[in-house]
Order: sequence, then structure tokens, then C-alpha cells
Amino acid sequence: MPQFVSENPGRDVQRVGTARFLEQDPTRIHQPVWAVTGTLGDSQCYLGVVEKVDAMQRAVSARIDADDLPVRLIAPAYSLGVSDGQLNGTDEMRYSLIGRELVHDTMDVHLSANRVTGLIGVVACDKPPVGTLAAVLEHNEPAVLVPDGPIRPGVDPETGERLDIITAFQIAGDPNPGVRTRQAMHACPGYGSCGGMFTYNTMQTFMAVAGMQPLHMVAPAAEDERRTTVFTDELVQHLVTLTTRGIRPRDIVTASALRNAVTVAMAMGGSTNVMLHSVELARCAGIDFWRDVISQREFNELSRRLPVVVNMRPFGLYSMVDVDSSGGLQVIVAELLRAGLLDGTTMTCTGESLADQVQRLDPPRPDDTVIYPVSKPFKDTGGLRLLSGNLAPEGGAILKLAGVERGIVDGVFTGRARVFDGQPALLDALENDPDSFADNDMVVIRYEGPRGAPGMPEMLDPTSRITALCRSRDITIALMTDARFSGGSVGLVIGHVAPEAYLGGPIALVEDGDEIVVDLNDDTLTCQQLNDDATLTRRSSAWTPNVRPVTSRMLLRMRATARPALEGAGMASD
Repeated sequence: MPQFVSENPGRDVQRVGTARFLEQDPTRIHQPVWAVTGTLGDSQCYLGVVEKVDAMQRAVSARIDADDLPVRLIAPAYSLGVSDGQLNGTDEMRYSLIGRELVHDTMDVHLSANRVTGLIGVVACDKPPVGTLAAVLEHNEPAVLVPDGPIRPGVDPETGERLDIITAFQIAGDPNPGVRTRQAMHACPGYGSCGGMFTYNTMQTFMAVAGMQPLHMVAPAAEDERRTTVFTDELVQHLVTLTTRGIRPRDIVTASALRNAVTVAMAMGGSTNVMLHSVELARCAGIDFWRDVISQREFNELSRRLPVVVNMRPFGLYSMVDVDSSGGLQVIVAELLRAGLLDGTTMTCTGESLADQVQRLDPPRPDDTVIYPVSKPFKDTGGLRLLSGNLAPEGGAILKLAGVERGIVDGVFTGRARVFDGQPALLDALENDPDSFADNDMVVIRYEGPRGAPGMPEMLDPTSRITALCRSRDITIALMTDARFSGGSVGLVIGHVAPEAYLGGPIALVEDGDEIVVDLNDDTLTCQQLNDDATLTRRSSAWTPNVRPVTSRMLLRMRATARPALEGAGMASD
């Protein structure tokens, strides 16, 4: 290594001081920069991150010293997110998707200002990982991400029933305070991110299959000791490999890799949020998702032939830690590779192709309990479907088929519109007048889109209450909205309806009693009354937006700049 000479002591003095504090060699301060980052927030999703970042920092430092790597390791840094679970059903839920943008911004500043040339990022919850990867793709220097890990399910001490955050939301309307309190006290023990095939695990699966996380590091629990021992050295080796071979994130996250990731997310019955985040990540990688990865028509064709191969919450019984016990995410990827549903040649962060990484991991075959083979799946058709029609002229309205429990006959649901301008009005009705809801109602929640809310909040609280109501009364209540859903939502629920109401989309013109038809034979979402030109003209001329004013800096920014859901619903910077 060349002898150290300071050309500008004023710039160097803090670098030297930091290196000494971190027990690094201060003569390396002019070498290429490596960094370890993490995501922090306000809930148990994030409680294990600092421990893992510290372990990762020690592992990187040790490798630099052992191999005399020409690298300067800087102090670990953290981005900030919020917890969807704590905010669902409140006005503050509008900050959830904004959190993705905030992490994107802060990671962009950190990576760019420090000229980071190698990164290991520990990510937790569901929006911060996406924001982290978005910044990594734009920065495009060698990087590998690793999830903090999922939480283990809770157990009801009286019934022995498995619990999680979704079971807790679904009994919010239970009249027995003891039942409600017992769920609150026992549903989420320990720490880690949501454990079912909700948005967190959907996106960790997506990011791993897209190549940016090792497959076998997705499913182990957040409290699994491997995350602070053997995984750390493996991750450092992966970063060394990527750096040595000059493999950058955009070499990994290609159109084919993104299609693989969407396919696996769908085969696992993943969250509808994947269709926001995948588009945003593609954009950051310089890829037009709907043109280069998969069209809406191709997406629905894939959904029709692709089965769901896991028995996972919220539509099944098991959690991601059970996937780990059954062999891990690599079992599912191997099964889909054997079925010819994935491109095994895509590059991954281990320096191997997807197929080679799976071959090295040598996973077992599906166990027919948690993970199923393609030839004998848990459900016959894919988990997601995109709808178009006069309520979604450009398409993009999304239904999670894996979560539908009832109401569709011969591929069709016909319902009566019951319109609510905003989530608070619906929650009030569900809490104070639940008997007013009837079989075959189509609840319409509008003015909750990317700009209307603003922030496109999740509808987990109302969908959970509606699910409980439907199960208790053996009826079907469907729901459609210009907002989005938690990965934990089940039922006949349709999100991302666009153009959103705030922008004068057709959903803004629906009135109580209108006939709404969901037809999965041709993937359409239609309001029969809006097929009449005179009605459409009359309602359009009378329309005025009905949104709440906002004063928060971030809400104002979201209302002014948010892209449509089909474009990822992020804040436009151009």
C-alpha cells in the first residue's frame, strides 16, 4: 500500500479521528470507501438491526485487516422508517409509503456524499428495504443487502392458536375485551418484521430472487443466531467477490431478474404492494417495468398458469420461519426452476447465477405441508390479478386472488356500491353501525390515493374488520379503493384503482347503489352506470374533489409530486 500523505489536513483530520475511534488504520482514509448501513424505526420490526449492523461492521473490519484490503471502512449509518402495524387505521398511516421515499433520499445522500464503493445493508420492515435498494440501484456500486429477519408467531395462552399481527387486526371488532387484550399481549413476541407472507416477506423474497440478497438469508427468524455469526462472514465474502469482479447492482437487477422476482412473489401469494415497489425499483435500475419486464396482459397470463406453492399466512397457516424449517426460500426457487418458470441464468449478489446459487445450497424437495410442488400446489392459480375497465381505464387495479375467500361465482362478482370519501368514514361505520353492511356490498374508499390522501395508506384496519364481519355472518362484502392494502389483507379487495379520485378518475364518479362488476374472465372492473355517456357527463360536470387539507412538509411534498400507482407511487424528482 502506498505511503500515506495528507494533501489537505482540514479534510483529513476528521477521517483520521473516526478511523482511530473505529480501530481502523488511519492511513487508509484515502482508499475506496466501504459502508455498513441499517434501518431503524419505532417498532419491534427494527429492534434487532443495531446488533446485526454491529456484527457486520466487526466482520468487515476483520476481513480488511486479515487480507490487508485497500479499503476505508466508515462508521455505520442508519435510515429511518415507521411501522405500518402501529399506524394502520390512523391518519399517520399516510407516512408509511413516504417512509420509502425518505429512506431513498437519506441513502442517496449517504452513498453519494461518502463516495461509497461497497455496501452491506441490513434492512427491516417493508418500506425501508425498498428505499434502500432504490438508492443502491441509482448509485450502482457493489452492494449486498440482508434482511434483519421475520418475527416468530405468537401463541394464544388459552386456546393454543397461532397468532400474529393480522389475527389481532381481525378481532378488533370482537365484543370481548379479554379476547382483544389477549391477542394484543401475545400475538407478536420477541422482535423482527411481520412473519407471514405480508409485504415485508414479499419484498425480501422479491429482492433475493432479483439477486440482491442471498436466498438462504431471507427466511430465518430475526433472533436466529446465524444472523450475527456465519451470515456476516458470508456477506463480506460476497462483497469482496462483487468488488473483485466488478459486478454492480444494475448487472444483477435486470429485466429478467425482475420478472423472476415477480413470478416468485406471485407463486407465494405475496402482497399487492409488490406491484408498486417493483415498478419503482425497475425505474431506479433504468428499466421500464411494463415494457421491458412484463406487460399487464402477460402478468395476467402468468397468474392464470402459475400456482401458489406455499401454505402461508394470511391465506394459509404458516409463517416465514416455517419456510425456513422446511428448507428455506431456496426450496421454492428450486421448484420453480425445475418447472421452467424462472430464468436461472440471472446474476446474483453471491457472484453466482440464480441456478448455481440454488444448486450450491442444495435444498430439499417441497414437504407438502408448508411448501408444495408445482404439480400439486396449495392453490391452482397465481396470487395476483390486474384489472382494467371503465373504473381503471389504463389498468393496474390489483386483486390478490390468493386471499379471496368467497363471493366470486363463475369468475364474476356483482355488487352494490357503498361509497366512503376517506377511510375514517368507513371505520366509523364499521365500528358504530356494522349491521348496515349487507351481502354483496361493494365498499368504495376513495380520496386515499398517492396524492389524494396523500401517501396512499394501507387499508388493513377496514379490510380486517370486513373480513371478520363476512366470516361471522357468512356474507361477501367486497372493497375497492385508490389506496393500497397490507400484505395481510384478505377478501375480495381491489386496490390501486386509477386515475385516483383526487385527479378526477372514474372512481370519483361512483355513487351509492351503482352496480359494480368484477369479471375475472376478462379481468375487468366496471361501474355499469358509467357506461352511459349522459350519466358520465352529468357526474363529471358536477364533480369537485373532496380531500382533507394538509400542512406537513412531507404530506405536502407527496400531494404535489406523487406518481400514479402504475408508476410506483413515488415522489417525482424531475
